[in-house]
Formats: sequence, C-alpha cells, structure tokens
Amino acid sequence: MSNLFSEIKIGSLNLDNRIVVPPMCQYSAAHGQANDWHLVHYGGLALSGAGLLIVESTAVDPAGRISYADLGLWDDNTANALGKVVNYIRLHSGIKLAIQLSHAGRKASTDFGWKPYAFMSPDSPKGWQTYAPSAEPQSIGGTVPKALSGDEIKQIISQYAAAAKRAASIGFDMVELHGAHGYLIHQFLSPITNKRTDEYGGSLENRMRFALGVFDAVKAAVPQNFPVGIRISATDWIEGGWDLEQSILLAGELEERGCAYIHVSAGGLDGGLQNMPTLHPGYQLAFSEAIKKKVKMPVIGVGLITDPNDAELAIVESKADMIAVGRGMLYDPRWGWHAAAALGAHVKAPSQYLYAAPHGVKGLFEN
Repeated sequence: MSNLFSEIKIGSLNLDNRIVVPPMCQYSAAHGQANDWHLVHYGGLALSGAGLLIVESTAVDPAGRISYADLGLWDDNTANALGKVVNYIRLHSGIKLAIQLSHAGRKASTDFGWKPYAFMSPDSPKGWQTYAPSAEPQSIGGTVPKALSGDEIKQIISQYAAAAKRAASIGFDMVELHGAHGYLIHQFLSPITNKRTDEYGGSLENRMRFALGVFDAVKAAVPQNFPVGIRISATDWIEGGWDLEQSILLAGELEERGCAYIHVSAGGLDGGLQNMPTLHPGYQLAFSEAIKKKVKMPVIGVGLITDPNDAELAIVESKADMIAVGRGMLYDPRWGWHAAAALGAHVKAPSQYLYAAPHGVKGLFEN
C-alpha cells in the first residue's frame, strides 16, 4: 500500500491522501476579485487527485497585495467573487480546500511574479506605499517601507481575523497563514527585517508576538473546529537571520495554541542577501523532518518534488506527513492520477473521466 495515498487527518478533517497542491500566485485578479481564470485554474487542480488544495496567497488588505492583480478577501465583493470559485469546485470535487491569507509587507506593490524585482513606486498608477515592521528596504531595491505603528499592527491583525471569518463563510475547509517567503509575518520574525525596539521587536519572544497574535485572532474568528495552519520559511539562509532553531520554537508555540499543521518552506526574505544551497528535489525536506520530530501536528514538506517515488519515500522516511507538489501540478494537472498509477494506488475522479484509466491499470479510479 502506498503511504502517499494513505488517509490523514488535519484537525477534524479527513484527507483522502497526503498530496497537497500548494498556494501559487496567479496574478490574475481584478481589484482583488477572482474571475474566470480562477474558475478554470482551480477547477482543474481540484480534479488533480490531491487530498488538499490551498488557494494562492490572498491579501487581507489592498495594501497587503504582492501585486495589483493579487486575490483579496477584504470585503463583500472579494468574498462573493471567490465564493463562486469555491461553489464551482464543490459541484465536481470533494477535495479539501484551504486558503492562504497573507500581507506582503515590504514585498508589496510589485508587478507580476514573472517580472523579477519589477517594483511599483507609490506614485505610479498601480503602486502604493508599502509597510513593514521597520523601515528597512530590500537589498535588491523597491520602495522604502513605512514602519507600522502599534495601532496599525492591531488593525492588520483584525484584518486577518475578518478575512478568515469570510473564508469560513464562503465554504473553505481551513485557513493557512502565510508566514514564509519574506512577507509580513516573516518580516516580524526575522531580525534581518525587524529592528523594532518595542514589544514586537528584539527578543525572539517579541519577534514572534505578531505571528502568534495573528494566529490567536484568526483562531478566535473561525468556527471552533475549523483548522488553522501556517506556512513558514524555516530559515532565511542569511547569517544572523531567522533559522531552524527559532522555527522549531515557533512551531511549539503554535502547536500549544491549536495550530492544525505547519507547512515548511525556506528563504525569500531578501533575494540579494540569502545564500541558498544548490537546488535539488527535496532540498527543503531536512527542515520539515527536523520540525516533525518536535511536534505532533502534521507537517507538510515541499521543495522541487515532482517524482511520485520521491514523494512516497519522503513519507516513508518520516521527513514529512504530507508532500506539496507545486511546479509538478502546473506542468501536469493530473499529477495525482499519474502518481497513483506509478505507486499502485487509487485516486478519486469524476465519472466523466473514468475512461481515462490506462489500459492494464486496474483499480486506478474510484468515484
């Protein structure tokens, strides 16, 4: 029996298997609102054979968008538009749905993601002033962010809670907080970007205060058994920055508060300062493995994993409880089907597609 295709629980939810479609920005929204692109994109990925689909980074405030074309969940208009996508998926798939809530902080106000470092200045038609824990610009350029005041920090925490409440109301099964890749929560965690001298800066306890405050507020805003997880960067890959040891301590604090899972990535704080290793399949699994040894909640591993056998081995070797497949899913939106065929497992598919099973592959589909 395949370990990758065994069931797993996240909080009160049962997942059919341990394959995760991670959040991947599409830069295709209008005024934060989902549209036909998202219907087609997520409608397809919902039939991928994965057990969990996490919708892309979705801003809790317009100023928290990475780009002017990011999804948002800050008002009724954005909620209604995204709700149509959720309802569409529910018509054709029983996949569990999460949404990643985010604020980009100093990494906001950019052009599309396929235009590296294309920053939008505050006085440009599609740009705005960015905000961060401290007025520390990225080494690669961009607008100098304004340091958030105490009241502004509290306002953003409230915006996370309001967005999470909307997510639950339009039919999502869980929420993931984006604490990775150099966005606002990560900026508070790392001493590279957090130079504050108040209760949100300095010591590890203080630098974790914003992340834990967001988690507590979101947890209080959603139904009692509604799972709330988080994605983190386990290291900045910058000397003197956020690292694995601190990540393990954060994971423990989150678990005590009822965190449903932790999704372990790395890097992204500052592309000009980070010293990344040579990339290879599973290059970040050492981090998920180390965190998994210290917590009981499920751990999602990620990092250029595109081969089903590599994903299977990572589960067998306890490097993670679930495996996120990003690039592989974009290239092959039926990755889960092909993984099931390769590993001798079975996967759910709609009746309309049952004829797609390759000749000689018995029991691939269940419906």
